[in-house]
Amino acid sequence: MLRHSITKDDVLAYERDGVVCIRDQFNADLVEKARKICVEHSKRAAPSLVAADDADGGPGRTIVSSHMARTRPEFMALVTGSPAAEIAARLMGVPDVRYFYDQLFIKEPGTQAPTDWHHDLPFWPFKGNHIASVWIALTPVNQENSGLVYVAGSHNWGTLYRPDPAPPRENFLRGTSANLPPCPAFHKEFDNPEYRFLSWDMEPGDCLVHHPLTVHGAGPNASLEQRRVALSIRYFGGDAKWAAPPTAFRVPGTENAAAAGLVPGEFPASEHIFPVIWRDSEEEGTA
Repeated sequence: MLRHSITKDDVLAYERDGVVCIRDQFNADLVEKARKICVEHSKRAAPSLVAADDADGGPGRTIVSSHMARTRPEFMALVTGSPAAEIAARLMGVPDVRYFYDQLFIKEPGTQAPTDWHHDLPFWPFKGNHIASVWIALTPVNQENSGLVYVAGSHNWGTLYRPDPAPPRENFLRGTSANLPPCPAFHKEFDNPEYRFLSWDMEPGDCLVHHPLTVHGAGPNASLEQRRVALSIRYFGGDAKWAAPPTAFRVPGTENAAAAGLVPGEFPASEHIFPVIWRDSEEEGTA
């Protein structure tokens, strides 16, 4: 299903930097279909959809929605029928990957709100390195319209930052997660030679793939014409382990983890909740 092979250089960049930009893996028809599905979904009153107007009467709007594929077949078709799962598996070097969850991000033209600096793993009931987010550009993306910026190598720091939600939510943190340090405002460090920042201008069909501990954020959408639409699909395999939830984030079906067979410290192999999406045919043939 890949349009182009994932190269050794791609894998090395992912391992070194915690993020890599993969070009032109999603064809124009798939991108157009996905964009239409995402924009149509953003106009629904879905339970997981959060739409926030700019503060202080700004012209923009930020729209986020999660877990669409669990209730809408057209989203699951993107999860299973796109190259995203194989891209994640090839970069992580694992023989198969399971679906974790999907997330829609839309920033309307003129949106002033930034995407706060964070990394993903402290939000999730998971531990491990083999969890990858495939962030697919469905419109042109650049720094003017809130392209993502990453702190290269931050996945290797061994630091966990407090999972502060945006917008803020009461009673979101669980257990000891409230005791973690807040993520620094790295946009104030852009001139600091101790850090290396990565960002890319992207065309529809390009994707970013990042490690769950790679710190990232984004500025406002300063464009008054270009909406930024992206779909992120998360997959896991390899050394991923279930963990006690550190926040109020929940994957549908895991509310009673014990009943779902999810044990902290063990691989979450529930086919019903986390189905295998891609498996290496060569590995299958030697099993």
